[in-house]
Amino acid sequence: MSTFVKDHLDIPITDTGQLVAYLAAGAKPRAQWGVGVEFEKLVVDRASGEAAGYPRIAILLDRLAASGHWERIEEEGRIIALKGESSSVTLEPGGQLELSGRLCTDLFCSHGDFTGHIRKATAIAAELGLTFLGLGTQPFTPLDAIAWVPKQRYAIMGPYMERVGELGQRMMKQTAGIQVNLDFASEADCFARLRLAQALTPLLYALFANSPLLDGQPSGFLSTRGEIWARTDPDRTGLLPFLSAPHAGFADYVEHALDVPMYFIRRAGHFLDMTAERFSFRRYLRDGFAGERATLADWDLHLSTLFTEVRLRPQIEVRSMDSLPPVLSLAPAALLKGLLYDADAGAAAWSLCRPQTPTELQETLQASWRQGLRTPWRNGTLHDLARECLALARAGLHRQRLCPACDEGVFLDSVDELLASGATLAERLLAGWQGDRPAQLALLKRHCAFPTEIKSLCPERCLDHPQTDCGHNLYHRD
Repeated sequence: MSTFVKDHLDIPITDTGQLVAYLAAGAKPRAQWGVGVEFEKLVVDRASGEAAGYPRIAILLDRLAASGHWERIEEEGRIIALKGESSSVTLEPGGQLELSGRLCTDLFCSHGDFTGHIRKATAIAAELGLTFLGLGTQPFTPLDAIAWVPKQRYAIMGPYMERVGELGQRMMKQTAGIQVNLDFASEADCFARLRLAQALTPLLYALFANSPLLDGQPSGFLSTRGEIWARTDPDRTGLLPFLSAPHAGFADYVEHALDVPMYFIRRAGHFLDMTAERFSFRRYLRDGFAGERATLADWDLHLSTLFTEVRLRPQIEVRSMDSLPPVLSLAPAALLKGLLYDADAGAAAWSLCRPQTPTELQETLQASWRQGLRTPWRNGTLHDLARECLALARAGLHRQRLCPACDEGVFLDSVDELLASGATLAERLLAGWQGDRPAQLALLKRHCAFPTEIKSLCPERCLDHPQTDCGHNLYHRD
């Protein structure tokens, strides 16, 4: 949930047409489409499995900064993030570490960024007695035992979360996910992709369910993270109902965002708290706040605080996946790229997933958090839908390949194995969940800990293709 504000947006807003134009400016020709992946990881003590505190994670960031080409981002003299030329490493409220990779033309490039980051970060973490887990919820540490990362925005968001929802602070401090960012060619193309991505949300939760634990015991959910998000803040989470309208467009998204209560605006490096009352962006645009008037930077920051399953920033962002073990971390991006960037695959997937009733999508989504791939779906289950969508995605990726050897379907191979077993990652973890803390921690490490080295999936022949970058970037510069 990286929230760096884009540069050069200190422009006053005089009418809502500027807000529509801001979203429309995200359109790109096909040759410029990319995929960006944001990977959140839990940082835990290697010996106990408890959530690591900020002081140790700050040392990790300091050493990571010294190992590469990074700009240190600080607040009040404390390191809170690293910013590269086109990537960033940020901290979530409970100390979760997020890599926001650069926008890549292909997933081999994303894989190179990811493996390069892991190689350096895990080596440093090992020196500090830390381990990264690709898991959707903190397995052991209770909410009150997790200290807040010292960011100004969290001092505003945390108390607000307690007022507006049941589990908002759990979302902030105890969950980790994967977000996939995608491009679009036009307004119609954008909203066709948003509709399909939203229709896929139950499948994404079911297929990548990997958060069955909370506070040291099974929670009753396969994706506890999904349930937590649903009980965080009804104003800014969940599904976007207006997407069901066949001609929905940027103006509809703007109307939705205008009425969401604001957290804050940022001035001179400080966040101004706007949560004392329901202060919508629409009201801010009309009346101002504390002598300040709305700018495009404020709009960009506000868009980053809308946490629906799919959103525009102005890229499309899909947010419905738990954090995953390394072998599966790029599988959600592969599935979405295969379906959303190929017209034939996308049309076929939409025919399969298009909601048939006003309540079908919401009901299936809620069931997916408990039942995973066994969730009923029309005449079968989400397991059946997953098989069909996976085949469509493979075909879509095959048609998108940059050269004969560069087929990104390789990133779906681990999903094939998962589907063949019929058991989600969460069910596999629960099947072995027994014994004392050392036994449970050993199981977790086998299940989802990040090793220092991750096998490259880039075919050698791809290395010679001018458009394919298998990670020869800032992470691999020594």
